[in-house]
Amino acid sequence: MDFNDTPEEAKFRSEVRSWLEANAKPKDPSKARAGRSTKSEQERLERAREWQAKKAEAGYAAITWPKEYGGLGGSSIHSVIYSQEESHFDVPGGFYEIGLGMCIPTMLAWATEEQKQRYVKPALVGDEIWCQLFSEPSAGSDVAGLRTKCERDGDDWIINGQKVWTSGAHFCDYGIIVTRSDPNVPKHKGLTFFFIDMKSPGIEVRPIRQITGEANFNEVFFTDVRVPDSQRLGDVGQGWKVALTTLMNERLAIGQGSGVDHAELLQLARDTELETGPAIKDASVREHLADWYVQSQGLKYTKFRTLTALSKGQQPGPESSIGKIVSGPKMQDLAGFGMDMQGQGGILHDGELSPLNAAFQNQWFGGAGYRIAGGTDEILRNIVSEQVLGLPQDIRVDKTVPYNELPRGK
Repeated sequence: MDFNDTPEEAKFRSEVRSWLEANAKPKDPSKARAGRSTKSEQERLERAREWQAKKAEAGYAAITWPKEYGGLGGSSIHSVIYSQEESHFDVPGGFYEIGLGMCIPTMLAWATEEQKQRYVKPALVGDEIWCQLFSEPSAGSDVAGLRTKCERDGDDWIINGQKVWTSGAHFCDYGIIVTRSDPNVPKHKGLTFFFIDMKSPGIEVRPIRQITGEANFNEVFFTDVRVPDSQRLGDVGQGWKVALTTLMNERLAIGQGSGVDHAELLQLARDTELETGPAIKDASVREHLADWYVQSQGLKYTKFRTLTALSKGQQPGPESSIGKIVSGPKMQDLAGFGMDMQGQGGILHDGELSPLNAAFQNQWFGGAGYRIAGGTDEILRNIVSEQVLGLPQDIRVDKTVPYNELPRGK
């Protein structure tokens, strides 16, 4: 494991840092990282759009993409270096990550040259936002079990069905979608993949109100939605192969969770008085702090293994899956302990009254969703056990059975 930048990486880091210092404000350490924003979604979107355009103009919006599509033509370690430096500045996010991290890379891999020229740059500069339409009420971790169907009608396809948990669908311009085109073959073989205009007739987006009070997730209904065959990605029935491109990028885009961590919990313990005295002197509190410090350091050094591989031009190993398996439960447990430490005040979800702008409460509410997004804890454990440890695979009796013969609920 090498903790040092190469001379070339150090030069790039210095350039990035200078650009950020000239174009963004450093983060205020006194403000919570996971606090609830007081700005409206539209205000946050406009700020994010301005920042995205500025990044694109400087070449930092898609560092690893080819230059002909607006990228910098850099390596993965360059992208990591930029992200590390940007994390020290107060810049907007939350609108373009899915499109640029999952959707457009899929377009770059499967779309025609004409389509790439049309769609990649507007997404890169922030003019158009994309979403991913995969999960369904009966097909979450088992994406290939989806029911949304497409039927050929001349040069078009007619899509009917429902997607769920679609982040940002209510403000997105385009989306990528995988559908079932042939129910008479095994579930992985009868899928076809498209990109669609989210303003098409027949698409209805219904926001899902979350326990945090926000509504970033959506249900999306498709009723006789007409999509040109020219917007198909990959061959008919090859949709799973295209979907794997998206899912591989999703693992990288989701990464490890952010928010309150050991340092914020330590500060809360210093500031909190229990019935027995200062929380920082309580043996149980100190034991938990030690456990989460060890986990935080383990996650940090596991991430360094990925950075070392990227710096050497190698493919990372299972570190991202391992990191998410550990960080997801840690996010929830740490936030819950922070709320418990606040006593009755822990039930308050008020940024003006709760410590760190209700950061512990927000993280506790949102942590459960993080443990599902980008692969559930159970799916990631299977990946690590089978592909890393070489343990026997789960028995999958449905892989060779035609989809329309599989038992399922109504």
